[in-house]
Amino acid sequence: MVYEGVLEKMPTEFAAEIQYYLPLQNGFIHLNQILNKEIQIQHTGFECLSCHANKKIFRQGFCYDCFYKNPEAGDWIMKPELSKAHLGVADRDLAYEQKVQLQPHIVYLATSSDIKVGVTRKTQMPTRWIDQGATGAIPLIEVPNRYLAGITEVALKDFYTDKTSWQKMLKNDVGTFDLLSEREKAFTHLPDEVKPYFETTAADLFTFNYPVLQYPKKVSSLNLDKAPLYTGVLMGIKGQYLIFEDGTVFNIRSNEGYKVRITL
Repeated sequence: MVYEGVLEKMPTEFAAEIQYYLPLQNGFIHLNQILNKEIQIQHTGFECLSCHANKKIFRQGFCYDCFYKNPEAGDWIMKPELSKAHLGVADRDLAYEQKVQLQPHIVYLATSSDIKVGVTRKTQMPTRWIDQGATGAIPLIEVPNRYLAGITEVALKDFYTDKTSWQKMLKNDVGTFDLLSEREKAFTHLPDEVKPYFETTAADLFTFNYPVLQYPKKVSSLNLDKAPLYTGVLMGIKGQYLIFEDGTVFNIRSNEGYKVRITL
């Protein structure tokens, strides 16, 4: 069976075992159902997720021009402390920024390699944690806008990393942590202006089980620009990565906008 289309972030389903889907132009692949089977991935071109032109992808699925003008790629996406919609100040598109920034946000602790602090819109729970390959996660505070979440994350970066070690995550090299205890410790490091939100935030502990038959001991990332044709046996899916028998891993998210032909 041959599937063709443009890569975009894999939709997931939070279940006893996380379910993964890869939507393409002529159908979708339920990846859990093809574990331990051979897959061929061929890079056939590009399609910017914004202008849809066949132009080299620069970042986040966008071509160079769209990356620097699309509101979905503003600096406040990666650095929520730069959010200004609560002040009525536009970055690129105030209407879009108000829609996204002025809604409940969660600051959380998660374990994908070490303990990580992060920010997500409340509507993205638990998808955000699945996408980063977290084995566990717990909300710290729920605040009404992205700016407050951002300044909280900045304060907590002195005590927790804000990055996931993708190699450790994919090798399942994750320590054992007590997130409930860590949540209590984190309270003392919160900025005073957000501490009132701590007591009103539900401390629900989330755990995640990924469809992985075999974790690799070493990982090597597939780069479609350098290796436009790859064939391997799929052994697992974790985060937004496909894991193959030979230790090759393929990050779907970082290849958004790449056109591919996938043969099963």
